[in-house]
Amino acid sequence: MESIFSSRLFYEVANVFFYVFHVVLILFNVIGWIWKGTRKLNLLTLGLTAFSWFALGIFYGWGYCFLTDWHWQVRLELGYPVKSASYIHFLVTSMFSIKVSESLVDVMTVVMFFAALPTSLFLNVRDLRRRRRKSATTT
Repeated sequence: MESIFSSRLFYEVANVFFYVFHVVLILFNVIGWIWKGTRKLNLLTLGLTAFSWFALGIFYGWGYCFLTDWHWQVRLELGYPVKSASYIHFLVTSMFSIKVSESLVDVMTVVMFFAALPTSLFLNVRDLRRRRRKSATTT
């Protein structure tokens, strides 16, 4: 009997999962700070992204993403070629059939990240201060 982890179906499902999860996470990293209810989670996911890119990046190369690594492993198991080192470049070229340089996509990715991170941090700190002021005036 074949193991579920060695079946093609498992890898096809994992491939779809990584597409969906990774795209949702990327979008959430960029705009999750907009809604007050998701700001803490947004700051957490941005922090995890920064940890992967910079801390794990010390060992695996700058910009390393463990989700990308796992998705590449799944795609290789399925026999799908990995034609890009950048996941976002991969998404742009595969989903939208747009030909764009990987370095331009990398720069735009970093710009978006470093726009979202301070925005999320600022709004989370502001929200915390407002909660503290409100609780101080009600006690």
